[in-house]
Amino acid sequence: MAKKLMKGNEAIGEAAIVAGAQAYFCYPITPQTEVAEYLAKRMPEVGGVFVQAESELAASQMIFGAAAAGARVFTTSSSPGISLMSEAMSYIAAAELPAVFINIIRCGPGLGGILPSQGDYLQATKGGGHGDYRFLVLAPSTIQETVDLTIEAFRLADKYRNPVMLIGDGLIGQMMEPVDFEGRTAPPRLDTSGWATTGCAGREPHIVKTLFLDPNVLEQRNRKMRDKYEQMKREEVRFETYLCDDAPELLVAAYGTTARVVRTAVDRLREEGVKVGMFRPISVFPFPDEPLRQQALVPSVKAVLVVEMSMGQMLEDVERALQGRRPLHFFGRGGGNVPAPEELVRECRRLLGNGQGGR
Repeated sequence: MAKKLMKGNEAIGEAAIVAGAQAYFCYPITPQTEVAEYLAKRMPEVGGVFVQAESELAASQMIFGAAAAGARVFTTSSSPGISLMSEAMSYIAAAELPAVFINIIRCGPGLGGILPSQGDYLQATKGGGHGDYRFLVLAPSTIQETVDLTIEAFRLADKYRNPVMLIGDGLIGQMMEPVDFEGRTAPPRLDTSGWATTGCAGREPHIVKTLFLDPNVLEQRNRKMRDKYEQMKREEVRFETYLCDDAPELLVAAYGTTARVVRTAVDRLREEGVKVGMFRPISVFPFPDEPLRQQALVPSVKAVLVVEMSMGQMLEDVERALQGRRPLHFFGRGGGNVPAPEELVRECRRLLGNGQGGR
């Protein structure tokens, strides 16, 4: 199959179909509404279920019910909508059900605006709802990577019987790039026979619940979930380095579409003979603490710069990973503003003492 030019939101919808999604429950919200528009047509064509719910609260509870019945399910939304889904997210995680949530982030807080942002990082990685639970969180930077990670998200949700979240932004959702679906297939179906509520003819009933009034039973369940999250940390860390193999003096950490801007700035600085490299987390929970620390502690690296479309959220994870062993700096834009390569070039020069810097 030849590459196809697709908008990011539409590519997400097609990737979910390739991944074998059986049901999609949603409520429209800018800047991800095109996912719903695309799947309103495509899901019936492939025998799937499409439901536009009356609200994000309703859509997320439909996800809970369908996942409990063993269906491969997902939803997409954007920041305020994800907040409304957070109660159900906690319940789905507590019930140990596989599901995929995709957040095409817009700027906030509150209603904020409809322009791109990375301001939901903490909500995604530290748990948007209540209780001791975590999502596995992936952060693509291109439309092709969004396709690949959407398919991967369904596999990981099944592997851990745990919700997985993809965090993009309005740029990922609205831009168009060539994508290739060649060779990409649905992950094997999870065996649901031991837990899904599919009718109990000929077997003992399965009960999906999140209420445990015995504190010792609930603590045991919490420990079981913690062990699962520790397994994620061992097995699911993903990251990329760029121009980090020749003793860079400055390491820039960025994720998602911001990393694309950073890459352009790094290329321009390299043309000037300024040795800068980039570290890009792809999994943001689990965060690549040790790989980042190893890269930052290369003797040539004088400092680390974190760049985000926020006022500093991934910054906290980088700070934890570095443990104070390298000077740490931050450059952020908010309100829907996207960092420009020129700003980052100036800031990197300033930090290295090669010129006047930015914001």
